[in-house]
Amino acid sequence: MSNLFRKKSIEQVLKNADNEAHSNGGTLVKSLKLRDLVSLGIAAVIGAGIFSTIGKAAFNGGPGIVYLFIITAITCGFTAFCYAEFASRVPVAGSAYTYSYVAFGELVAWIIGWALILEYGIGNIVVAVSWSSYFNNLLEGIGIHLPAWVVTDNATAKTIYDAALQNGKTTEGLAWTSAPVIGGMKLIVNIPAFIIVILITALAYIGIKESKKSANFMVAFKLIVLFIVIVVGFFYVKPTNWSPFMPNGFGGVLAGVSAVFYAYIGFDAISTTSEECENPQRDMPRGMIYSLIACTIIYVLIALVITGMVKYSEFQGVSDPLAYVFEKTGLTGLNYLISVSAVIATTSVLLVFQIGQPRIWMSMSRDGLLPKPFSRIHPKFGTPSFATIVTGFLVAIPSLFVDANLMTDLTSIGTLFAFVLVCGGVLLLPIDNSPDKKFNLPKIDGQWLVPIIFIGFVALFWYKITQGIVNVSNPNAEVWTNLAKKNFISVPPTPEELANAAATEFARFKLFLIFLLLASYMSIQTFLKKWTAIPVLGVLFCSYLLIEIPVKSWLVFFAWMGAGLAIYFMYGYRKSKLANG
Repeated sequence: MSNLFRKKSIEQVLKNADNEAHSNGGTLVKSLKLRDLVSLGIAAVIGAGIFSTIGKAAFNGGPGIVYLFIITAITCGFTAFCYAEFASRVPVAGSAYTYSYVAFGELVAWIIGWALILEYGIGNIVVAVSWSSYFNNLLEGIGIHLPAWVVTDNATAKTIYDAALQNGKTTEGLAWTSAPVIGGMKLIVNIPAFIIVILITALAYIGIKESKKSANFMVAFKLIVLFIVIVVGFFYVKPTNWSPFMPNGFGGVLAGVSAVFYAYIGFDAISTTSEECENPQRDMPRGMIYSLIACTIIYVLIALVITGMVKYSEFQGVSDPLAYVFEKTGLTGLNYLISVSAVIATTSVLLVFQIGQPRIWMSMSRDGLLPKPFSRIHPKFGTPSFATIVTGFLVAIPSLFVDANLMTDLTSIGTLFAFVLVCGGVLLLPIDNSPDKKFNLPKIDGQWLVPIIFIGFVALFWYKITQGIVNVSNPNAEVWTNLAKKNFISVPPTPEELANAAATEFARFKLFLIFLLLASYMSIQTFLKKWTAIPVLGVLFCSYLLIEIPVKSWLVFFAWMGAGLAIYFMYGYRKSKLANG
């Protein structure tokens, strides 16, 4: 059993990375500077979230979603410091996978690697589908109309068709009615999503220098557009739209956790490029932290502007909130520019994720957990060639037919799961006080701070109980009517809706209990061992965000993990380099 947790020392990781790079056809090209890393971070974070999911979060939480952006940024900030500590000590590709191999051992490293495949792979499917939607809107704006059945997926097409029937609207021209039928099945595929993934994969295959230049250009363009949006929108803000600031209470704010956290996913992708960074121990930590700060400022300003221009309640079902608010205020001239920026922004996210995913697989292959071809470096382009091609097809093919709405929660789970283990792993690292160390995790005494925060979580838990959140014995009580409002179902709610709301809240209650057990353990250990606060708070805050994600998404995540463990025990456990000396 101990072999499941066999670890690699930092020295082993550095030596093996160097040996493997030279024995697999070539070496990764070191061309990334601090500016490039910050650009990659912004490219990954400022994407579909700010142009799409921010609308859903605004409808749920009102202007108060700025608090959620700040909370999420602080949570990611704790994590960024922990990533930075690892990156300064283990400057090789692999991100949280490699860090977990050092801190926890092989089995946990595999689990994290498999979770990162979920984060980057499924995350990019979602982004590709969003890109297709923005691109189609852009084409329609210039008079080019693609058939509806080549720009969507089957589930979305059926939902739109049913909604049209229910509302008495025409179904002519909809994807469900116009799609050709082959073998008794409707042919509905998202061709633009497939094509853009193939093109981005080709760019990632050609080289990191070309990818860097493309990312830098796209980041500069979208930052200029967002600056224009903020400045122009400021003059159309009506302060009365900010009242009430949290119309559905703090629960409504937290209801947008998946949408908001999804907007932050990607800053950790910087760490997958460690071996292509000229000075990773100095620039990698700065790149992650600087990009996170810049993105948070942008998100908060955008959230305040759009909720000030238009009442939060109008964002229901709005998939392009930035374009929507300017259309509502009569500034339709900016719509085209916003549409162009949305296309470029999501393209940059696709690029960063398509760069990150192959490097995770490359690292796992180096350790023997995946077949050898995944670690092959192209002799001319200096990229993990085979892994990049496989990544391209595994993202491109599902993007043809997958419903993106099903994937956002899974991406958030995979990311938060990795964040928890990275933060926890820092606590297990040996102390390094060497004078030549380029980055040092800020030391904040958590002996008293963490227990105080734990008391705050207990108070929140008690508040939920006293408000009747878990009082499932009386589903018709007034508290359940209020709960129905929080879950955004009809008022007065139907018995079925009340029952579903009760089941959802009871599941959250049980997850909260599990979280409190973890928090109590971390608090006790921090008090006794005087742990530094940043990694402990990273574990606690990321864990809390995890319990806010719907339980049904967890079931799919565990199924994914089960498949990954089966692959590990059938292949990786026996082929691991640690198992074979």
